[in-house]
Amino acid sequence: MKNVRVKFLGASGTVTGSKFYLETPELNIMIDCGMFQGLKELRKKNWEPLSIDAGKIDVVLLTHGHLDHTGYLPRLVKEGFNGDIIGTSPTLAVARVILLDSAKIQEEQAKKANEEGFSKHPKALPFYNIIEAEKTITLFSGRKRDEWNQLSENIRFKYRYNGHIIGSTFIELEIFGKIFVFSGDVGRLNDELLMPPERPEWADYLFLESTYGNKLHPKENITTILSDLVQKTINDRATLIIPSFAVERLQLLMFLFWDLYKKNKIPNIPIFIDSPMGSNVLDVFGQFTDWHKLDQHDFKAMCNHFTITSSYADTWKTIDDPRPKIVIAGSGMVTGGRVLTYLKQLIDEPKTKVLLVGYQAEGTRGRQLLAGTHELKLFGKYYPVKASIHFIESLSAHADQAELLHFINGIKNIPENVFLIHGEPGALDAFKVKIRDTKGWNCHIPKLEETIDLLL
Repeated sequence: MKNVRVKFLGASGTVTGSKFYLETPELNIMIDCGMFQGLKELRKKNWEPLSIDAGKIDVVLLTHGHLDHTGYLPRLVKEGFNGDIIGTSPTLAVARVILLDSAKIQEEQAKKANEEGFSKHPKALPFYNIIEAEKTITLFSGRKRDEWNQLSENIRFKYRYNGHIIGSTFIELEIFGKIFVFSGDVGRLNDELLMPPERPEWADYLFLESTYGNKLHPKENITTILSDLVQKTINDRATLIIPSFAVERLQLLMFLFWDLYKKNKIPNIPIFIDSPMGSNVLDVFGQFTDWHKLDQHDFKAMCNHFTITSSYADTWKTIDDPRPKIVIAGSGMVTGGRVLTYLKQLIDEPKTKVLLVGYQAEGTRGRQLLAGTHELKLFGKYYPVKASIHFIESLSAHADQAELLHFINGIKNIPENVFLIHGEPGALDAFKVKIRDTKGWNCHIPKLEETIDLLL
């Protein structure tokens, strides 16, 4: 009888920090390797050494390129990992953009904190630097989807499309004949840019994301909401600020505004894309056309409709531009990036509008704005929030409860165990009850650092 030991090093009892470590008789495997985001107590965990020996990990398999699934990789390499980091080609392209951008931002923020003295530490340090990110990227190794890849004599894996962001997949990992399915982040059934997620047909052990395990996305009229906000922005001669994730969400917002303009639903208001990382991800969309719905002609026409801001000097030019305008800038949960500069300058203006789109994790500025906070801490100082705050939940790239159930309804067997991950406690508990009542399956909600032995 073979034993597989699973250690839950992240995204357990919380949404971010995805890291799952499998010790098998033949290989030690890490599934995803992300940073914690949100609550300070979670972010502090990023700086703690792993409770496993990174040098003993043979391979890392990535489900997709988001920071909370890849952002710990340079630290893993620093701690001694020297194996292959495997993902689909677009996932690795996205991860490359995100790691380099993240390293650059961390270097800049550490420098700013030291110069302006708002760090609590004697000297602020970046979590990792550009050199460390570049070293990590040399370990990247691409694989195609829908093909079995042999890792050792009795272990193989397959990537399958799951429609969350470009390149994203779920993983079917076969270990001594047993199928371990890692859902990654599951996408939407009706996405404007991406195809619907494929579904697993068999899972002996299922590791299932539960971000919206307790919710259904509302049926919102996106066209009306966006066109009304644009009209109010024009009438008030104001700025509409949209914090956005650089991957998929930014491209979706571009498509929606471009489509509204094409259909004469909004006038030709200046729209600035202030996200160097987002601009680089547009190149990924242009390179991997078989991973999304847009054809090349439409894609190029859409890109030409926007002003892409690259330099920080252009950020200030955009802020000083007196015209009514839309600014889409990273980051999506207002945890960093260029959007902080816009908010610092404009959040105290009553005519300013801020539109939050998608999930806002606990402990982020996005969640604070959503909850109606009266002030926001930016670069070590507090700024009064006088801008109007708006929210569109249905643009989330995460499946809701019904879509997650649809995802697992393709499984023909009864899994030996279902591990619910990537969720806050309320979502996890509600989803566990829902799966038990609708499927009769055994579910477990692992705790952070929990270890489980599975006898195959």
